[in-house]
Amino acid sequence: MSDKKIPIRSICVYCGSQPGRDPAYMEAGRALGRSIAEHGLRLIYGGGTRGIMGAVSSGVLSNGGHVTGIIPEFLMDKEASKHSLGALSELIVTRDMHERKHKMFEHSDAFVTLPGGIGTLEEIVEIMTWGQLGRHRKPMVFANIGGFWNPMMELIKHMSGEGFIHTAHLVKPMVIDDVNDIVPAVIKAAKTASEGDSAVLEKM
Repeated sequence: MSDKKIPIRSICVYCGSQPGRDPAYMEAGRALGRSIAEHGLRLIYGGGTRGIMGAVSSGVLSNGGHVTGIIPEFLMDKEASKHSLGALSELIVTRDMHERKHKMFEHSDAFVTLPGGIGTLEEIVEIMTWGQLGRHRKPMVFANIGGFWNPMMELIKHMSGEGFIHTAHLVKPMVIDDVNDIVPAVIKAAKTASEGDSAVLEKM
């Protein structure tokens, strides 16, 4: 019965391993982590314990939630410390970035992107690409803290207008300004998608 009420078990969060210049980014990370824990969901993330990554993780753990960190061996000393990694509920060490991204996808039922840099952007764009190719229907969210992702939204709109996003209906990430609205929106979107899948199966 619980699966019908909450059709997802985990949320993957992409974000910067640096804190950024605006304190609101770190605050949003902690708030999102708290919300994930309060909704009984599991955090899947890149394993870093610094910057916004660390804020999200600590937000989940300090509220009794479960955190799975997935990190390549070569980044363990750069984005975290062995001591801090030991505080995670689960740690998966991969051989490289490619394996890390695939494991994050496999373990996640939805994706949320907080502010970050090139690596953060690359991760969510790949998930959007897989959505465009029909490889998944998992909810995707841009946490638009302080309008951080506005330039990205303008670029996507421009690419679509120029005819380069050929299946735009499959690439519809939610853009949410208030971090407290993200998890409820993800749960609602996942439920809608699962109900749509059930309707298709019934027709068959």
